[in-house]
Amino acid sequence: MLRAAPIERFPALPEAFVSTPSRIFDAYHRKEASVNSKETDQPKQTSPVVTRFAPSPTGFLHIGGARTAMFNWLFARHHGGKALLRIEDTDKARSTQEAIDAIIHGLDWLGLDWDDEPIFQSERAARHAEVAHELLASGNAYKCFATSEELAAMREKQKAEKKPMRYDGRWRDRDPSEAPEGAPYAIRLKTERAGKTTIDDAVQGEVSVQNSEIDDFIMLRSDGTPTYMLAVVVDDHDMGVTHLIRGDDHLNNAFRQLAMIRAMGWEEPVYAHIPLIHGNDGAKLSKRHGALGVEAYRDMGILPDAMFNYLLRLGWGHGDDEIISRAQAVEWFDISGVGKSPSRFDTKKLQNLNGHYMREAADDILVDLSVPWIEKNLDAPLTPSDRQLLRQAMPVLKSRAKNIILLADSSLFLFKKRPLDLDERAASLLGPEARTMLHSIHGALNDLEDWTLETTEETLKAIAESAELGLGKLAQPMRAALTGSTSSPGIFDVLILLGKEESLDRLADQI
Repeated sequence: MLRAAPIERFPALPEAFVSTPSRIFDAYHRKEASVNSKETDQPKQTSPVVTRFAPSPTGFLHIGGARTAMFNWLFARHHGGKALLRIEDTDKARSTQEAIDAIIHGLDWLGLDWDDEPIFQSERAARHAEVAHELLASGNAYKCFATSEELAAMREKQKAEKKPMRYDGRWRDRDPSEAPEGAPYAIRLKTERAGKTTIDDAVQGEVSVQNSEIDDFIMLRSDGTPTYMLAVVVDDHDMGVTHLIRGDDHLNNAFRQLAMIRAMGWEEPVYAHIPLIHGNDGAKLSKRHGALGVEAYRDMGILPDAMFNYLLRLGWGHGDDEIISRAQAVEWFDISGVGKSPSRFDTKKLQNLNGHYMREAADDILVDLSVPWIEKNLDAPLTPSDRQLLRQAMPVLKSRAKNIILLADSSLFLFKKRPLDLDERAASLLGPEARTMLHSIHGALNDLEDWTLETTEETLKAIAESAELGLGKLAQPMRAALTGSTSSPGIFDVLILLGKEESLDRLADQI
């Protein structure tokens, strides 16, 4: 049986990425209400709200699925209801344990908690079959003995005649005794033929379909296994789901599912079909647009609160607010704020938003998140004093970085061993003239008794004025000598973080 693996079984990644969404949230919003608070000032539903997120474990948790999960979670939290998780693992050939793990841990990383243990659809096949037989007994379904060859011929004929390809109801009114003894059969729903079905969708508005376009679809296959259409309806009913919030690619399914719900005499849910996410060019979202799994963005150094905020604003809005905390999202979210048009995924906007959350994050949290990346790059563990230095540098480092990886990269100069290996661009800056200049800078800095931002800045400005040079002409070769690269925090910050002794030694190495 496929089950979600515990977090510690997840592939080796920085622990803070997969196990501390609440810690990260607390660091950002220490004064905010709890993420899980279900008390709001908004009017409550008269009956308990129950939503569900029901992914198929045939791949990663993609961006669209993550947003759907968020919208279900937020709607339930806003209305003081329940948010449930169902793993639709009936496709045994494609469902994998790896995919289940990726979905569970992706949701956990986003900080989405669920009110009950996940339900695995594959465990409920007997219940699904039971409902199909109930419909058969009530006359709302019938046995179809059509063979696969007959159905294939039917579809070819319809295709040749340019007719819609749908089941023609050949066993709808026939007596099962007409079939050969012991012949296998599927159970099909007997749908309405006349009139139309209208759904008052909470996002799309009124949507109607002629009943003649809804064929008598299979609920139970000839081998006794339930179809997706049957399983979804039964599970949603048994879980008490009141609001179906899902992608609008399921809108056509809703008419078939509603026919089954009405045949069983069950209470109809509220439908809310949200538009899909497109790429920034307006085309259907694909990998070239950034349609990756949630875990890929985690591995790219995106913070969970940044991803949460970004996905929230894809298709939903609250006035002109762009930066929205989780507590605010719970307070403000409702389906009425979801637009009808597809939203566009923009990786650059995500990175910019992530930069905001990086600057707002607690320094200790960023240290925890960046250390694994630093140690991987250095191929050595950081000592307690190294971590303390990183903590000291964090206010400077995080002001420039847009993600954890860039943050980690920008800190590497702190831990490099002398003599530094200079990259190609840095080495090109250290010609004879630059080394002569470094000699003068070294002497002037060596004479400083107080090593502060103010004194180092005054000293370098004096040297630049004396040489009739811009400060940048001094800073670039200094940066190359002190960090081994041409990119770093401000040169005065570098001097203070490295300290007088290390700074002077690094300069001396290049003179």
